[in-house]
Amino acid sequence: MFRNVIIAIAAAFILALAATAAFAHARLDTAVPAVGGTAPSSPSQLRLKFSEAVEPRFSGVTLTDSSGAAEPLGPSTVDPADKSVLVVKVGATLKPGVYAVTWHAVSVDTHKTQGHYTFTVAP
Repeated sequence: MFRNVIIAIAAAFILALAATAAFAHARLDTAVPAVGGTAPSSPSQLRLKFSEAVEPRFSGVTLTDSSGAAEPLGPSTVDPADKSVLVVKVGATLKPGVYAVTWHAVSVDTHKTQGHYTFTVAP
């Protein structure tokens, strides 16, 4: 009897872990420039680290200044050493001010997430 209870508890635990993994989504963990942070100068690229690997062909970023004007960006790629890091080159020198990053990511398991954050370029 006791053995059956232990087996049932272990099976439930394993199923709970499997269900959590199956419903995972790529959430933004960190970014460079940092979320809400201040860059000392214009960044040459944006680096967004997600909780799992992302598919660059279906993920992307837009960058706008405080007036809402879009800044030029290169195509989305992933860091060859870490497929959870989306890298986007900034196409022009950013002037001091506040910038908004709007992103969408498709993880390798095809779940789509999106979000936004701001950072400041120091004068």
